[in-house]
Amino acid sequence: MPPTDALNDYSVFSNPDFDPNEYANAVLAGEPYPPPPKSKSRGTTANATIASEAAKEDISVALGKLTLGIDDVSQQLRSLVTQHHEALLSEAASVHQLEGSLQSVRQGLSELGVSLEKLRLKIRVPYQNLSAHVVRIQRLQLAADVLRRTSRFVLVARRLDFQMNELAKSTSAPPQTNGKPESNKAPSKASAALEENIIEGERERTVAKAALSIAELTSLCNPEPTKPSSAEPLGPVAPIPLRSINSVTQHIPGIDAARVKITEEMENMLHDGLQNLNRSLLASALQTAHNLRVLPQLVQDVVDEIAETVEARIKYAFDLAGIAKEATKDAPTTAASLMYRSRVRTEPTNVTAPQWTNALWIRLEGLVDDLATNCIKIYTLEKVLKLKRDSASKIPFLEEALKVLDSKPSSTFWMTAARCLEASAKESAKGSTFVQQTLSNGYPRLLRLFHDFFSQIGVHTDTVYSQSYQSPETVLTLRAISNFESLYLSRSSNRLTETVGSAMSGGMRAPPGMPEGVTLARTVLKELDSARFDPLLVKAVAKNAATALDLFLGRVDTLIVRDRAATSLVGPTATPQQALNASLVSALYHCWLGLSKLGSEYHESVSAVIRPAVQNLKSDYEKVTEPLLLAIRRDLSSIAARLHRADFGKAIDPTAGPGGTSAYMKDMVDKLTFIRNEVLARFNVGDLMKTWLVSIVKRDIRTFVLHASLAKPLSEGGKLQLTSDMTEFEFALNAFMTDPSGGSKNRNAMKEAIAEDYNALRALRRLLFFDNQSLVLENQTSGLPPLIVLHHILVRSPLPLPHALHGWKVDEYVRWVDEHTEAEAYTLIEGCLSRWEGTVDDEERVSGEEYVGLARSVLIRVSAT
Repeated sequence: MPPTDALNDYSVFSNPDFDPNEYANAVLAGEPYPPPPKSKSRGTTANATIASEAAKEDISVALGKLTLGIDDVSQQLRSLVTQHHEALLSEAASVHQLEGSLQSVRQGLSELGVSLEKLRLKIRVPYQNLSAHVVRIQRLQLAADVLRRTSRFVLVARRLDFQMNELAKSTSAPPQTNGKPESNKAPSKASAALEENIIEGERERTVAKAALSIAELTSLCNPEPTKPSSAEPLGPVAPIPLRSINSVTQHIPGIDAARVKITEEMENMLHDGLQNLNRSLLASALQTAHNLRVLPQLVQDVVDEIAETVEARIKYAFDLAGIAKEATKDAPTTAASLMYRSRVRTEPTNVTAPQWTNALWIRLEGLVDDLATNCIKIYTLEKVLKLKRDSASKIPFLEEALKVLDSKPSSTFWMTAARCLEASAKESAKGSTFVQQTLSNGYPRLLRLFHDFFSQIGVHTDTVYSQSYQSPETVLTLRAISNFESLYLSRSSNRLTETVGSAMSGGMRAPPGMPEGVTLARTVLKELDSARFDPLLVKAVAKNAATALDLFLGRVDTLIVRDRAATSLVGPTATPQQALNASLVSALYHCWLGLSKLGSEYHESVSAVIRPAVQNLKSDYEKVTEPLLLAIRRDLSSIAARLHRADFGKAIDPTAGPGGTSAYMKDMVDKLTFIRNEVLARFNVGDLMKTWLVSIVKRDIRTFVLHASLAKPLSEGGKLQLTSDMTEFEFALNAFMTDPSGGSKNRNAMKEAIAEDYNALRALRRLLFFDNQSLVLENQTSGLPPLIVLHHILVRSPLPLPHALHGWKVDEYVRWVDEHTEAEAYTLIEGCLSRWEGTVDDEERVSGEEYVGLARSVLIRVSAT
């Protein structure tokens, strides 16, 4: 039989789960063996199928197969033994050697057992004895601990009884009269108060000591379990509670009663201490709570109670239903009111509006007082918590309380007050137009209430609310009512914007002038003055004012004309562009003038907000007036330069009468009259007009004097003509400086401002008729600049004038003198003298030596000074 077929035939018998009885029963019953599994694949059930076919055969056939199989197996065994008999014999021989080894191992194991028995007698038995002694010691220690705690408990319980008796005596002790009549106690009120304070202090100390005794008794009755130790044979042992001991149990009711009594005393002291801000009484209450081991919970309860009180008070202040009841409580009953009495109104009528407003403000005033009271309580409690410390660890009570609290009591108060105030304010403003309008229009009054609140708590807390610094707590509180502030600022901004719109409503046909500028400045000042008591509000109003001023400036800037017509001085009347610009400049000037002193009236932080806008007003109108003033100076200078077209070298005609003014002077007078009456008269700028007039006159006099000192040739007739022109020039200047609204006072003030240049004009008139030697005398030429004297000396001399020597025009030289210093002008004159001396012959030098000497004398005097 092939090996594979043999294996297939014997596969049933080689199965580890083969059972001959079951196999025989299956053959007898004609059933397959082993029974086929219910769910298996074909590949895994091939052997089972073969076995099943073998089992279904006839019994005789099966027995025949078994007999053949047994014979076959016996034959295979015989052949294997025959083939491997040598190896089998060698294995059988080695069995005898193995028996010897096993015998030696067995002997060693017996010796090891003997040794283990000896070790057990030396170690285990003493260990068991030692364990028994340790257990006995632990039990003795537990008993000793119970006895110690019981003894201490009884001692402390007796002390507590004594302390409670002392507390009862101090509570019910009558006033000591010492047998004296009642009338004798009247003069000793101070001593009675002192005695009462002493009694109260003793009472507080007694309460604190009793609280400490109660805490110790509680810890003795309920000791904390010790940490388990692996060295203890009994494992972790819980302390034995003393409540199971009869001698301790009889004291428990008294201790509980004492705890209730001490807790009541502690709460009363805490309430009285907070109510009267008595720090010593508050410290005693906190010390009692610390001794009772309830300090964190007590502080949390107090803070929560105050927070709930503040929250309820804020909600009460904004309760519209309550306001309606208060407003209508004393109102006269009418048929209409009875008709609507059943409905709860949230908006007042025109008749009841004053009562509603009064009721709301009364509630808000009460709210501020309650907030101040509770805030002072919180800060007093926090200060005492900071000062009081644990006697053993020196840890402040505040740190112990913070183990339960989320933050400091003061922080909790401010957060609660701000959150509830903000929620109530927004809710009431959203649900009632009356509240929104009343508190937004009266926001300064509401803000003053909070100022009173900050001033009340400022003595007891570290909060500061001033112009220079605002504490974070105050800012947080004011942010809670920021919705009313926004409405107030919006209305303030609308008022400013309406003022700007009203000023600019006329456009170019009716541009804003002085009244509009004054109105805008007054409106800004009024808004700032309404908010000046609060540093944050006035700063916000200042921002709105700066925005309104920028808006006004921007709209004015679109109307300003900057073309040639705005500076044209042709005449005979001012141009429409000049009239428009004059009106706009008047508005800008008066608006700036009304706001120019804000820096001295308000804090620097407020001034810094509005100062740029105010400065922009000034710079803007200066940008309009500077080109016009420059054109005026330029026109007057050009007229003065026409002086040199006149003939001042002609001889005197005895037959002719006094000559009139020169043509250029007539033009000068006409131009000054036109500028004063047509151009400058349209500007309504107050004192600024005086400044303009003084600057124009001083510049015109200086220019005229320079040109007059350079007039050459100059005869006696020319001197008379020049004198006549100067006189006419003075009359024209006096008329030019006339201020119709200022009177003689303003005219004298302007004359004082131009006194130096005016005196130079008059001195030049006298200088024309001096002899040569008088030209160098200082007392004769006082009031005249040395440069004018030098010019006149050169005019009398044969020497050329500086501009002629350098090939300049007269107006160019005058412009050069105006742009350079006097020292540079004197250097130029000295150079001209030296240059002339080096270029002329002896005959010409002789004719001019006198004038050169005069000029050098003046230069030496100037250099000496």
